Amino acid sequence: MGMIMESATRRGPGRPVNEAIRTRRQEEILDAAAEFFASRGYSEANIQELADLLQVGKGTIYRYFPTKENLFLATVDRMMRKLTEAIDAGIEAADDPVEQLSGAIRAYLRFFAEHPEATELLIQERAHFKDRKQPTYFVYREASTLRRRARIRALIDAGRLRDIPVERIGDVLGDLLYGTMFTNYFVGRDRLPEEQAADLLDIVLFGVLSETERRARSAQTRSEPPNRG
Repeated sequence: MGMIMESATRRGPGRPVNEAIRTRRQEEILDAAAEFFASRGYSEANIQELADLLQVGKGTIYRYFPTKENLFLATVDRMMRKLTEAIDAGIEAADDPVEQLSGAIRAYLRFFAEHPEATELLIQERAHFKDRKQPTYFVYREASTLRRRARIRALIDAGRLRDIPVERIGDVLGDLLYGTMFTNYFVGRDRLPEEQAADLLDIVLFGVLSETERRARSAQTRSEPPNRG
């Protein structure tokens, strides 16, 4: 873990902290805190030990994050911001809306494969802060709902997806990814995110029924009388 250089930023009385330096220090602390909390666990994590790893005084950490709880939740929040940035980059890398969907799924799986500590932090947040109105993960997921549904709606309007409720599509995809992320972590899967994303997309976009079976079931549905019960 990198050392936070304090000597270069000492200031006289009343001198304002350079905002760029302050931001960099916060990022350095949060970088170290992510690995630290993930490996130690929230209950066992000692801020003095984290300060020693960073080669700073404990007061430096408390200057930016007044309590251990504040530091932990800020660490989780930063992880979810990084996830959002990764997904946005995956979307922006493609022009075609279907490819944007694929890019978002690949980016999601790749992020958690590269940052297993993020999953551990989500688990710890749920274990230690059950009284929170909403876990950080779902705060960010909800914040992106309108954009996600707009992209799905555009694909439906273009005739590229079935005309079913956009919230249904978005929720199913979101839940599939959420479950996959935890399953990967708990069982230690080491498949490439790109391979796993390809499998998920194949099942979601093309289903598991053959063309013959889909046609047969579609015909059966059309021939059934409406339920008047």
